[in-house]
Amino acid sequence: MTKWLDKLKRKEPLNESEETLEDLLKTLKKSGDFITYSLGGHPPCTISYIKTLSKSDYINDFVIKPLKNAKLHSLKEMENAITVENIEMTDELSIIKEKIMIGYALIQSDADNKQVLLIPATSFESRQVGTAEVEFSVVGPKEAFVESLHLNINLVRKRLPLPQLRIEEQKIGKVTNTRVATIFIDGIANPDNVQTVKQRLQDIEYDQIIDSSFITQMLADNSSSPFPQLLDTERPDRAVSTLVEGKIVIIVDGSPQALICPTTVVEFFSASDDYFLPWHLATVFRLIRLFAVLFSVLSTPLYVAILTFHHEMIPRELMATIVSSRSDIPFPPILEVIILELAIELLREAGARLPTKIGQTIGIVGGIVIGTAAVDAGLTSNVLLIIVALSALASFTTPVYQIGNTIRLIRFPFIIGAQLWGLVGIAMVMIFFMGHLIKLKSIGSPFFEPLYPLRIQDLKDAFIRLPFNIQFKRPMLTRSPDQSRVNTKRVKEKRDIDE
Repeated sequence: MTKWLDKLKRKEPLNESEETLEDLLKTLKKSGDFITYSLGGHPPCTISYIKTLSKSDYINDFVIKPLKNAKLHSLKEMENAITVENIEMTDELSIIKEKIMIGYALIQSDADNKQVLLIPATSFESRQVGTAEVEFSVVGPKEAFVESLHLNINLVRKRLPLPQLRIEEQKIGKVTNTRVATIFIDGIANPDNVQTVKQRLQDIEYDQIIDSSFITQMLADNSSSPFPQLLDTERPDRAVSTLVEGKIVIIVDGSPQALICPTTVVEFFSASDDYFLPWHLATVFRLIRLFAVLFSVLSTPLYVAILTFHHEMIPRELMATIVSSRSDIPFPPILEVIILELAIELLREAGARLPTKIGQTIGIVGGIVIGTAAVDAGLTSNVLLIIVALSALASFTTPVYQIGNTIRLIRFPFIIGAQLWGLVGIAMVMIFFMGHLIKLKSIGSPFFEPLYPLRIQDLKDAFIRLPFNIQFKRPMLTRSPDQSRVNTKRVKEKRDIDE
């Protein structure tokens, strides 16, 4: 135990050790799920495996029975008798430890104390593929990633039957040894981007990687930014679509979310439905989402700024309504807004943490009861209650959950700026965030693209979505070696034939 802790303090990998095979087996035997089975023979052999990671019936049918029914004298003969693929014979302790801990069975022969056989018998227990819950779409594919790396790669492979599809796996986390797969298409993905991702993954020094969210924070160019710089998705179809564009997908074992990079801030507001609907409708819905985000961020700050500094901006017909609604309220607009915003956040957080049916009840009933009671008690005006409710509703239009959290956070600096300097304060905060977005990068690529730097080509699928037959080239953001998405010469030849 002391040696194990010393390795952690020295930041040494735990799977590199000077202990012998006997020491390793002695450590494993302290666990109740480690099985050791002795087989008589000439010479006798021992089969060891972790039953919670291995398929016991598989080992019994394909390993133990063939060895019982045959007279075998060496490990080589045992290897030939066992009808299982990818059997390894080795004496390297690091390989033995790695394979046992992922479900392999170990065979030792008394005649050979150095070499051992490693039989693949891993049990892939995981949740069945279900429908997407966060990125739900009315039309299009319904499958979603699950917590199994093996199954997630299968969902990508069956949609991209390409020999050029590259899957490079590595283990991260000194204690967890989490399997992380980097996926890209050779010849389409930029080699510099691929090398950047692989190098940053290798540079991660942390004891546990439980979910892809850990990778998102550790790979970010600016970990202090509230904006996520890697796009996460639970949809295999979206991951495959970005791979074809020349991007890189990262899948973490144990996580139902895949990470996509490089990405831009605009992509966080595009939904999968945008590509399953006619481009006219998709463009309208995308613009509605962008407007909803702006409304969610700026509505309450504008309320504070106008009521505090800029009364002349209120129309005369609306002035009487606002004056009457605020006549009995003892608080200034800033305090009134903060009380309601915090109440909305409390309801949202409570609804998210409670079981589904109870959470829905709390969210709906709680919002109605608290809102009505706050107006009746004279703590807030009914005008502000409507604005805050619409603002909260608009923040739910974001198709990616991560950016929704960011929108909830950045609203408060705008409220403070509005209280201090009115519309000038809102403009100052806006300039600050615009400058921050311009400086941000996603694995070295500009995060505010295609607005900065301005790239007209990428605007075809940014704020609006033009028809597919106009999008001849891949995004300039990916710097793909193969920029062409359509063979224009063949398209012209087909049109000439049709005519």
